[in-house]
Order: sequence, then C-alpha cells, then structure tokens
Amino acid sequence: MLVKKEWFIEWFDSPYYHVLYSNRDDHEAHFFINNLCTYLKLNPEKHSITDLACGKGRHSIFLNSLGYQVTGIDLSKHSIEIAKKSENDRLTFEVQDLRDLKSNRLYDVALNLFTSFGYFASLDENSKVINNIHQILSTGGVLIIDFMNSHKVVQNLIEHDSKTINGIRFHITKWMENNFIHKKITVDDDDTTIEFTEKVQALELKDFEEILHQNGFTIVQKFGDYSLNPFNVSDSDRLILIAQKID
Repeated sequence: MLVKKEWFIEWFDSPYYHVLYSNRDDHEAHFFINNLCTYLKLNPEKHSITDLACGKGRHSIFLNSLGYQVTGIDLSKHSIEIAKKSENDRLTFEVQDLRDLKSNRLYDVALNLFTSFGYFASLDENSKVINNIHQILSTGGVLIIDFMNSHKVVQNLIEHDSKTINGIRFHITKWMENNFIHKKITVDDDDTTIEFTEKVQALELKDFEEILHQNGFTIVQKFGDYSLNPFNVSDSDRLILIAQKID
C-alpha cells in the first residue's frame, strides 16, 4: 500500500516551492539576524548556533559569515544538497526531521525562523519538537521562534490569488479548517498541472506559552517584526519569541 508523503516533505522538495518563494529578501534576513545577534549579545567566539528548518541555509550562511559556528538542519534533501555547497569547517548542514532530532553536541542558540513550525497533524508533535530542541541546548540556552501572527493572518485571509513567476502560473486558494490555515497551490507549467498543499496550525501566543512552559522553556521577550518592535496581536506581522531553557 502506498503511503502519501506528509505535505511538507513533498512540497519543500519541489522546485516549484523555490520558484514561488524566490522573492524572499536576503537583505531582510540579514537585517533580522543582525538585530537578533545584537539583542542577545552573541559572540562568535563563545556561542554556537543551530538553524532548525534552515531550508537552503540563507540564515545559516549569513551567521557563518559573521564568524559563528552553525549547524543547519532541514527535512528537505534537495534544500540541504544546495546548502552543503557552502559548508566549511564552521558551517555544516544535515537532513533531519525535527520530531526525531539528534545531536552529539549542545548548542547555545537554536533558531526556528520564517514560520517553520506547526506543520504537523497533532499538537503532540509540536511538543515533541520543542522537547527535542530542549535536549540539544546547553543550560540557559536560547530558542528563537519566528512565526506568523496567526490572528492577523486569519483576519486578513485572501482566499484567492494568482501570480506568474518565470513563466510558471501559480493559483493559490486559502481557507481555515480545524484551526489550520490551508493553502492549495495549483501550478501550471507549460503542459503540466500539479497541486500542492500547505497546512499550518494557526498557533497564537497562548499556544506557544503553554507548549514552551511544558517543555522547560520560559519566554523572556516577544517581538512583532524584524526590527524587534513590541508584539501587538492586532497589528504585528510576526510573532517572534525569545525563550530560555530553564531546566
């Protein structure tokens, strides 16, 4: 019997995923990373970092260019193949599922950026991921989660959208169901039509507070954008959490 792959395994390994999101701004990513490093008072000589769900490694590569020792981890074999081209003695990439995350070393900082959480079918799997992150952080280590502001996204959900990128037509339909934000992506590429799905839990601050507390973290700061302005549930584009390992 064929077992259908989880949506994120199929979609993130597709070349169409990288085409659709090709407009991701490296300048914005660098701006955010610089702000985080300044806020956390990180020192490349003292602090090691793991970038969880790193994609093709844009945040990891930039952090490494600043002198940090970084390990990037992602489920997508295709993305990690690309990221590995930038490896050096202080930058490595691995294919791992965060639900079965393992490490032979402890890190000072763990990053989970650009809404790379809440993909799973159950809340229990979220807890397992956070617990696994707890296990690979040193005492007092810090976890940064950069998630969408689900409240604002749901309030402003655009149900239908279309765009053409590099001659490929993307038709996007979004809807809410069972507290998941669903996105169906229909790709028209010459004579090929193929469908993909994104499905992300509409997690809010209270959900993160609960799951982090249950797994040995305390939230020490909340930001609402990459400039690190305070989080406002009605207006902020992002929910950025700084959580510290407490046991």
